[in-house]
Amino acid sequence: MVRTPLTEAEWERGLRLGRTLQRARGSRSAAEVAQLAGISLDTLRKIERGAIAAPTFFTVAALARTLGLDLTALADTVTAAAVGDQTELTIGSAA
Repeated sequence: MVRTPLTEAEWERGLRLGRTLQRARGSRSAAEVAQLAGISLDTLRKIERGAIAAPTFFTVAALARTLGLDLTALADTVTAAAVGDQTELTIGSAA
């Protein structure tokens, strides 16, 4: 099955996701977060810099859980920025 190339908007959303996750990580090392989330350090680094613009749901969910983020709030923050909303994600907001 051939995957459709991502649009510019999808790449930008991936960059926003990466920046948001990196900000949420704060002073924690990428290695620690990757290990706790059950993903490779290389994968986390690629997501944070936007090289993986559309990571799998389960990868994002694992990172959100590890970082104490509410998954819905994370999605809202990343997509709201696409339409010019300046919504900020509250770190540690997971229920």
